This record gives sequence, C-alpha cells and structure tokens, in this order.
Amino acid sequence: MNQNPLSALLLCTLLVACSPQEIEPASPAIASAAQVDPAELARWEELASNVTISRDKWGIAHIYGKTDADTVFGTLYAQAEDDFNRVETNYINAMGRLAEAEGEAELFRDLRMKLFIDPADMQAQYAQSPEWLQGLMNAFADGLNYYLYTHPEVTPRVIDRFEPWMALTFSEGSINGDIERVNLQELQRFYGDGSLVAQVESISDGEPRGSNGFAIAPSNTENGEALLLINPHTSFFFRSELHMVSEEGLNAYGAVTWGQFFIYQGFNENAGWMHTSSRADAIDEYLETIVQKDDGYYYLFGDEERKLRETELSLPYKNGDDMGAQNFTVYHSHNGPVIREQEGKWVSIKLMQEPLKALTQSYTRTKAQNHEEFYASMELQTNSSNNTVYADSDGNIAYYHGNFVPVRDTSFDWNSPLDGSDPATQWQGLHTVDEIIHLLNPPNGWIQNTNNWPFTAAGEYSPQAEDYPPYMANNSENPRGIHAVRVLQDRSDFTIDRLIEAAYDPTLTAFEDLIPALLITAAVDRQGELPASIQSQTLEYIDLLRGWDYKYSLDSTATTLAVYWGQILMNEVSADAAAADINVYEYMAKNASSDEKLLTLRQAANQLEADFGDWKVPWGEVNRYQRLNGDIVQNFNDEAESLPVAFGSSRWGSLASFGSRTYPGTKKMYGTSGNSFVAVVEFGDRVTAKAITVGGLHNDPNSPHFDDQAQMYTQGEFRDVLFYREDIEANLEREYSPGN
Repeated sequence: MNQNPLSALLLCTLLVACSPQEIEPASPAIASAAQVDPAELARWEELASNVTISRDKWGIAHIYGKTDADTVFGTLYAQAEDDFNRVETNYINAMGRLAEAEGEAELFRDLRMKLFIDPADMQAQYAQSPEWLQGLMNAFADGLNYYLYTHPEVTPRVIDRFEPWMALTFSEGSINGDIERVNLQELQRFYGDGSLVAQVESISDGEPRGSNGFAIAPSNTENGEALLLINPHTSFFFRSELHMVSEEGLNAYGAVTWGQFFIYQGFNENAGWMHTSSRADAIDEYLETIVQKDDGYYYLFGDEERKLRETELSLPYKNGDDMGAQNFTVYHSHNGPVIREQEGKWVSIKLMQEPLKALTQSYTRTKAQNHEEFYASMELQTNSSNNTVYADSDGNIAYYHGNFVPVRDTSFDWNSPLDGSDPATQWQGLHTVDEIIHLLNPPNGWIQNTNNWPFTAAGEYSPQAEDYPPYMANNSENPRGIHAVRVLQDRSDFTIDRLIEAAYDPTLTAFEDLIPALLITAAVDRQGELPASIQSQTLEYIDLLRGWDYKYSLDSTATTLAVYWGQILMNEVSADAAAADINVYEYMAKNASSDEKLLTLRQAANQLEADFGDWKVPWGEVNRYQRLNGDIVQNFNDEAESLPVAFGSSRWGSLASFGSRTYPGTKKMYGTSGNSFVAVVEFGDRVTAKAITVGGLHNDPNSPHFDDQAQMYTQGEFRDVLFYREDIEANLEREYSPGN
C-alpha cells in the first residue's frame, strides 16, 4: 500500500526511527545580552534572516519561513511581541512554577502539575524525539530567547531562558486540560500539613466552557463547497490569531494558544478543524487499599502487594523579596499519582500522559491536506479532551467524539472511583478511531457539536447511544445543541454570511421551557386557594416575560429580567437537581416549586431595581464588554468606558456566547469568556474565510490593535481573512524580520 507523506511522518514519530541528533547541554540562563554565546546569537540571527513577519491592518501576524522550523521561530517571536506575559504564564503554569511568581498560595497548583510533569522525563522524551520534531522544539525556544535578547526592557517573572523540552509540558491547547480535573483542596488535605495557605481553585464565573463547531456539506451550500464554523468559547484573550507559512508545505491559519507552535483551531488551504471540549470519558480514579510497612507504603493489586513509588519534591515559592521552598513526599501507584483520600482509601488518578505523541498530533494535523491525512494524525489518539469537527475542499465533513478513549469492562460504573485492587478495572488498550463515536459525510449534509452529547450531531443520521459503551458519551443534550439543530436543519442555501447569521441566531432556547413553566405556575396560583401568593407587581414581571419571543436584543428588558431570574433560580435549585440526578434545566422547569419560581422572580426584579433604579432595564445597559489594560485578570469599573453586547450566555442556549456577570464594585455584568476567535471558512478552489477576534490582538493599550476589533466583535460583525499573499500585501501595515 502506498503511504502518504503525513502517514510516513507519523510512523517515523511512533517508532522513534528518525535519525537522532546530538543534544546540546542546556545553556546557562540569559542574565544579560552581553552573556549570550556568540555562536548561539549567530544561530538566532541566521534563523531570523529566513523569516518574514507580515502584519496586516489588524495587526495579525503572517509568518513566512523557508522551513517549518524557521516559521516556528518567527511564530514564537511574534507571539511574544503581542503578549509575552501570557506566553510565559502558560509555561509557568504548565511546569508547576506559579508559586515562584505568585507566592505560597499557588504551591498546591504547582504540586498538581508536578505530579504529572517531570522536567527530567520531558528532557528524556525530547532526546528521544525524531529530528524534525526536535528542530521545531529548538526553534520554539530560540524564538522566545531571541525575543528576550532583542527586548532587554522585558523582565520575565520566572523563565528567563526557554529550553526546547519545555514545549512538551504544554502539548495540547485545551482551555481546561486533563490535569485540572484534580481538585486542589482535596490535594492539599492529603499532602498538606495545615501550615500552608489554603489553596483555592480559580474563581469560576459559572459559565459553561466549551465551543461550537458546525460543518456543512457542499449539498447544503449555495456555492457547492463545504463550510466550517470555528467558534471556541474560552476565556477572553486566551489565544492569538495568526498565520504560519513555510516552503515545506505549512500554510495554516487560526487560533494559537499563547506559547504553542501549532494552530489549535483553524484551517489550511484544503482542510479545517474545530475542537470542542469533549465529555468522552478519558480519565478514571482508583481506590487503592494501602498497607503500611517499615519500608514504606504498599497497595493491593490482585494477589500482590505492590510498593507505592515515593518521590521527594521541593517546590520553591516567592516569599516577599526572598524565595522559600516547601518539601513534599508524593506517591504513585501504577495507575497514576495519589491525589486524595476517600473513606480510608487512597485515590489515584489515571489519564493520558503522552506529551511526545500529543505534540506530534497537534502539529501534524495542521499540515493535513485531506481527510486521509487528517485521519492519520487522529490515529495518534492523544487529543484527549476534545471532540473534532472537520471539513475539507474535497467536500468531506466529519465528526469525532473524543480521540483518546480507553477500552473498559462495561460491568463497572466508570463515573465513580473503582476498586484499584481488582485487575478487571484496568484499561484494556484504546478504542481505535473507527470504534469511537464518529460521523463521515452524513446524508443530512451537516454536523454540529456544542459540547453536548453526540446523538443529535447530524439529526436523524446521528450516532445511536445503544451502539456504544456508556463511557463514550457521559454528557447530555444542552440548550445550544437544541438550538444548533434548529438553525442547521432543512437548509441547502448556506453561504459564509448565512452560516454566520445562523451562528448568531438570537434565541435563548433554555427559556422556551422555563418561561411556560413559570406561566403555568402563575395560572395555577391565580385560580387556586392562595391567590395572594402572587403580588400584583409580580404579575407585571410575569406579563413582561409572557410577551417575550425568547430572543436577545440590546433594548430588550425581558432578556434582562429572564437572565437575572434564571440565574437566581439555577443557583437556588442546582444542588437539589444534582442530588436527584436530574438535569438542572429540567429540574428548574418541572421540579422547582411555585414558591421557588415566584420568589426568585421577585428577587431578580428587586435586584435590578436596587442596582439600576428600575426593574425594566434594557439588556444592552447591563451586558457589557470592557478591556481596561493588558492584565490577565481585569478590574472592571462601571465608571469606565464599555460597550453593550446583545448576545448572551451559552448557559441559556445562546450559540454566540458571552459569559458575563457582576464583579466586586460593579452593577453591570462584564464578559470574560465565550466567543473569542470565531471564523467561518469556505473550501473551494481557493479558501475563503471571515473571522473576528475579541477586542484586539495586542495586549498594550497604546497599540491600535488593543481594541480595534471590539466594536465589530460586540455587534457580531466579521472581517475578511487575509490568507493569500497578494491580499496580505494589499492590506499590509508593516513587514520585518525578527529582531529587525
């Protein structure tokens, strides 16, 4: 069988059969430009001379290199120009070094990472990697180090010298990686001695994270070409938008997580890929039965007593102007690290740990030119936390629900910790790509995923739950999934603009069940024995919602009241819904009492009146976009300039997501997550696309590209993607080589 070039590349990686190269010892940290080794500086300058960075009128970097490695060098340099803080912070976090920058309060976040990420192991895997991938990792480090050399005014918080192996610590671009499933408070209770600052998880805004991906077959488009919607819902400014081009066949455009050297969600001239957060079960916990002996701790496995691996870790942390260190003894069974205790058992966690293969898959898929080549990258099976929606210029559309799914004995409940002493609870290899839930060219001509279950992904042609083991899809339908099916079905006239219109359809589908349930409650109480339970003012609130069409708009007062009421009611009943194992939306509509529905409605109206002087407040006055500076965490201010936003939270079924809430000192709601980079791509003889990025690409408020897309973003307007060289040159702002 003839093997395509991408398949050969992957096989080379899997077998580690490519020619190795000598690994140079790590160079000392760059204390000043004067200490840079002349040979290293010469290498950087040679790489820079092979790179051209073309910034278009939006500040978007189009990086051109002779080789892929040249382009990677320029890509990291360009990212550092736009937001070095985010680049460095991602690696500080990935390597478990946050406490060095932020103090004792981050020690257990660091410990969580150190349970999985061992620098010595990463260095060994780098040494074992094929020459082509080493070259990319070398270029990654060189690009960042050259940026620091040419920008001596920039002071890194922790990392003043990037090493090639560091790329392996951050090999997948998900918004929430697998490791973050480990609860920090439980980790501290197990490994802490009570002397350290209490560890807390990052404050959540409660907004559902994830993304939307739509693929439309040529049969359903006006131009007879496949379309792809790329709509990640992440924390704002989590990714950069850029374009990577080399003379070795790389030509990829899209969203790059800061500090990585591959397009995470995007497209090339012939294929596009969109990742949505997956609920395919790829992680398991084991209850380990511990036996303490004179020489350490053992755990039971079958008829054996196996010794836990003990590791001594010393974690540095910032202590005022000095540095302290905290020592930990951590434990691993063969399943993975011990992360907490439960009912007298120690709990270990098992998840995918294949950084070399993961980095390979993340990069090689960007060069895939057709479904066969893309499928070859999928066979590495290391995109563990994501679903994939795909489209290409051959007219193919596809969907893969997860990519790393262990084979398990279905007689066990894999949603709960398992008996680690029972060998039958062990993983039995991985399901092949063909065995996981997937679709290829369904007859209906469209595919959607909104982090929901895959059983509505293609309408009547969707996969069937009974055909797959339960652990492949633990999640349920969500309001966005219902919405997506509605806007995609029974249409054959899609264009780029019409798909954008569908992706911004203003219906908040969750309220289509919640409002009628409220109206029934009101009608029953009006006719019942206790009509006084509804106050006359409450009837006005109900009547406003009765006349609402469930669509958001800037001037809609019903949207504001509904969102405030829905959030208060959800907070009120979510614990009861979880205890009853009932979907929270179903519980709100069917199980919440009349008193709960009416009381929370009055609370919502009272809150609006207290904050704004009237319970009838236009949605655009409440729901705002604001970016004051380049800080990762914004201090929102009602007195400062902000922009109104019509689209709402994905929680209520808004396809265009804007996750907003109030903050200390604010009465208005400010968005921090949701639509970030959004693109719609048409694949034909030439690729055509439109896109929008939240706010702007540069973190410096003095840059024209700090907020030059803000107004368009808030209004759901898109700009043309400049993909071809002639279009970029016609809209060129500046062109240069790194360091020049």
